[in-house]
Amino acid sequence: MSRLLEITRGLEEAAFAPGDVLMAEGTTTGNLFIMTEGAVEISKKGLPIRTLREPGTLLGEMSLLLEGPHVVTVTAAAPTRCRVTRGGRAYLASHPELGLLVAEVLALRLKGMIGYLADLKEQYADRADSLGVVDEVLDTLAHLQLKR
Repeated sequence: MSRLLEITRGLEEAAFAPGDVLMAEGTTTGNLFIMTEGAVEISKKGLPIRTLREPGTLLGEMSLLLEGPHVVTVTAAAPTRCRVTRGGRAYLASHPELGLLVAEVLALRLKGMIGYLADLKEQYADRADSLGVVDEVLDTLAHLQLKR
């Protein structure tokens, strides 16, 4: 069992039927979801991006941490159960082990994205079209800072 599932044992659980929306792009819930079973489809602007099935999958973390709207829509693709935190950032502040795990998940995702973009940069270094802007994207990702 993943560490995320271990430390969230005892949290409120929510059940979702196929087609239920856990979070909609552009809305704010302040909730963090930890999927325990099932499958969810991630979509952006109505376009499917990926289906996730892994127990322990974290959902809603960017919106929660940035206190802004969700950047994707998450829809149950099968009967799905999730543990849910309520209370936004305050919940993470009062549960530092969970906050650290959320940070680790985000760091791993960013590491993967930077690696992918670096590969694209290498493959398309000579391009003058939109693929040629990968260098700018990498630079922006590497230098983003909090504005608070």
